[in-house]
Amino acid sequence: MTEQHFFIEPLDVLLLRGNQLFGEAGSYGDGHMPPWPSVAAGALRSHLLASSGADLAAFAAGTQTHPSLGTPTQPGSFALSCFGVARQAPDGQGIERLFAPPTDVFLGQPESSDKGDGQSAPPQACLLRPTALHHALATSCALPQLPVLAQAGRSKPVGGWWLREAGWLRYLQGHAPASVELVSTAELWRMDERIGVGLDADTRSAQEGRLFTNRAVALKPGVGFVASVTGLDTPMPAGMLRLGGDGRAAILQAVPTPRAEGFEQMAQAICQQRRCRLVLTSPGLFAKGWLPNGFVQEEKGWRFDLHGVKGRLLAAAVARSEVVSGWDLAHRQPKPAQRIAPTGSVYWLDEVQASPDTLHKLVTHGFWSPACEDTQRRAEGFNRLSLALFPR
Repeated sequence: MTEQHFFIEPLDVLLLRGNQLFGEAGSYGDGHMPPWPSVAAGALRSHLLASSGADLAAFAAGTQTHPSLGTPTQPGSFALSCFGVARQAPDGQGIERLFAPPTDVFLGQPESSDKGDGQSAPPQACLLRPTALHHALATSCALPQLPVLAQAGRSKPVGGWWLREAGWLRYLQGHAPASVELVSTAELWRMDERIGVGLDADTRSAQEGRLFTNRAVALKPGVGFVASVTGLDTPMPAGMLRLGGDGRAAILQAVPTPRAEGFEQMAQAICQQRRCRLVLTSPGLFAKGWLPNGFVQEEKGWRFDLHGVKGRLLAAAVARSEVVSGWDLAHRQPKPAQRIAPTGSVYWLDEVQASPDTLHKLVTHGFWSPACEDTQRRAEGFNRLSLALFPR
């Protein structure tokens, strides 16, 4: 079963609701962009069921099994292996993936913040480096080193920028992305506030004093999402998807394999250097909170041992935790609210013991143990990672 790649282009604004309640008088429903991978997984699985002619009610009840999807309680081989923002490449050659800056990338305001045409100049990027603190400095950190930003002069951090695919590939090789390899969020989408009104369930008429606000995401033309899927025994048909809240329309089309990340050369370099970075490319659901599955605490610190890859945790850069939930369509009830480590979290390993085959197995299976802690969330694309070189 080969990996299949798709571009999802919305035809309307998207209602990508977070975990805040909405619908009450005066409530404000914020949008979550990019959406959780479970949003894409649910849309793709629904499309696959509908296109195969399956009885949706029987599948939801667990009385009908799909060869790739299994049942709602026992997922099959289907898994979302990659999901993120993408756009039609500026040169017209295929799809360009876009990535939120990982937590070890600092974007600083340039000396001249105006390009002369009224638009903001792209920031300058530099990487945080694990550093052992002076013995006179005491912290509560349980790791040997801390990520440190070494700058001759202080600069103000800026947000609202994404890495282009070339910048992402440069980052994986251990270099800071160039300014030309960044793109502003303003070039990709804008937020559109929508006013809603509560309806009376009996009369289907507007209720008095029940106005609320939702934030919709209006993507620019040619901007959408790229999704990669494994575990399908037949090609997924192109067509229309129902995506996000209210089932807004989106076009699904197959695309060529994304640009290679030079995995073989990177794996050889990691085995020779015996150090690497593990970068979360989707939200992480871990039993230890910020610490991925596979880490075990020993007398001298945390050790990593998963899918044949071993090493010592030297440092970590993890942003503030978030909460993911969702709606279980088969059982018509909310999914449990779970705390996650955000996409882009970085873990530095040294003393690595691995081979190219075990590194490939780690990337293929992600931060899931062989027994798999949560088959539902695994199928939805959580706990995915990329390898990156660890520069000295």
